[in-house]
Amino acid sequence: MIKIYSPASIGNLNVGFDVLGAAIAPINGKLLGDCITIQSSKIFKLIITGNFSFQLPEKMKHNIVWKCWNHFCKILKKNILVLIILEKNMPIGSGLGSSACSIVSTLVAINKFCNKPLNQQELLNLMGTIEGEISGEPHYDNVAPCYHGGLQLVIQENNLISQSIPFFKNWLWIVAWPGINISTSEARSILPNQYNKKTCITHSRLLASFIHASYTQQYYLALKLMQDIIAEPYRKQLIPKFITIKQTMLKLGAMSFGISGSGPTIFMICDDKKIASKIYLWLSNNYLKNKTGFVHICKLDTQGTRTIGL
Repeated sequence: MIKIYSPASIGNLNVGFDVLGAAIAPINGKLLGDCITIQSSKIFKLIITGNFSFQLPEKMKHNIVWKCWNHFCKILKKNILVLIILEKNMPIGSGLGSSACSIVSTLVAINKFCNKPLNQQELLNLMGTIEGEISGEPHYDNVAPCYHGGLQLVIQENNLISQSIPFFKNWLWIVAWPGINISTSEARSILPNQYNKKTCITHSRLLASFIHASYTQQYYLALKLMQDIIAEPYRKQLIPKFITIKQTMLKLGAMSFGISGSGPTIFMICDDKKIASKIYLWLSNNYLKNKTGFVHICKLDTQGTRTIGL
């Protein structure tokens, strides 16, 4: 029996639309992600548990886990007879890489169960392919950090999919999901099909400078460069009272503020636990729409997907 855990992730990070992603872990030790348990069986069977299992489709063949298993069976050219248990702890449409959590944990579990017929590169390629079946095209800004951990820059050139980027270890990442969902496809469709030259040049400058600041560990420069001029101007309308919330977070001491992935999860960065606690308290009282919503104070998860004890 094998149990695999895959962490939640923040996509885009303001400055890196579709090319930057960071795996996160609550500082209280709680697991924020999905788990897959796999064991031998006489027939294939899929069991769904977890806080957000109710959000998943009833038909097994519409489930991401089944799709992962089916892809793997085609690669090995045989039916893999296993019992798979998905603990769906990540809400769908939250902007925290929910689909990536399920895809990555499932493929790592199956690959390990089958004595690792696929290497890391082949696995990551397959993860992106299956993610693309959901979003319309392969995306790695969630699956890459979910798999490898840390801060990942998506490259997709010369057989290299992503590269680990140095990060600032004292940054605290506060994430808040209000308890409502935004469709990834809806959040993508709201973006313009074309951007003007000035916007493209500015975005390239910000992203390149952020990567430089990360490698040279220029703390305040990196924070200043974390500007979203690609998605936030359009997606902010999907989040009620966005401007007011952003202004409040900055007044409370957040050094950076942004939309995680497609939203509606928002994230803040600070380097002081007292400030993080104030932000946590305000969001808990003012941003959450129902009891399923949550706020977590996190650091980057450097381990990524891994085996955990049963």
